[in-house]
Amino acid sequence: MTSPTFLSIAWPYLLAALVFGYALGSIPFGLLLTRAAGLGDIRKVGSGNIGATNVLRTGNKKLAAATLLLDAAKGLVAVLIAGQLAGPDAAIAAALGAVLGHLFPVWLGFKGGKGMATALGVLWALSWGLGAFACLVWLLAAALFRYSSLATLLSIALAAAAAWILSSILAFGVAISNTHVAALVTLLALLVFAKHHANLRRLFAGTEPKIGQRK
Repeated sequence: MTSPTFLSIAWPYLLAALVFGYALGSIPFGLLLTRAAGLGDIRKVGSGNIGATNVLRTGNKKLAAATLLLDAAKGLVAVLIAGQLAGPDAAIAAALGAVLGHLFPVWLGFKGGKGMATALGVLWALSWGLGAFACLVWLLAAALFRYSSLATLLSIALAAAAAWILSSILAFGVAISNTHVAALVTLLALLVFAKHHANLRRLFAGTEPKIGQRK
């Protein structure tokens, strides 16, 4: 009789972590907050996106900041809980689930946000250094170019590059395989780039609205 492989033992936990992350990530905080504030359906404002950048187009900076923090927090919490309960591999599964949940929430017909805030929360949970690096790149790019989309694409791309360069990433008290984390961040970067395809076209055309500008 052959002994069960690690994958055969672990996959139910990884699947559970993925689903848990998706459930948290799919909470549409931008939509919930704008409705609670009496601003109506954020999907009918600006780009129609449920993220913080579009919430900012309502003119409510505090609401946009709250959306940003909550969207990041759901990614961070998903990773931390999964990692503490089931280990680093489950943390990576939850990280992917959280971003997928934000991008494709079942509650909104799989039409969600563009993923960067939740991805930042995931990065902070996996490695505060990697998360801080991505945030710093975003802030510098936003200050220089005044395009949220460009800042997002630069920060997630450079975060993926940094993850490959690092020898190991410390999280949950153990060293997570750099290859696993780098592969995850690269996948997240591809997802974020895919969701920004319209922004990329506008950037090249010179028609992309700047931060704080109504679309």
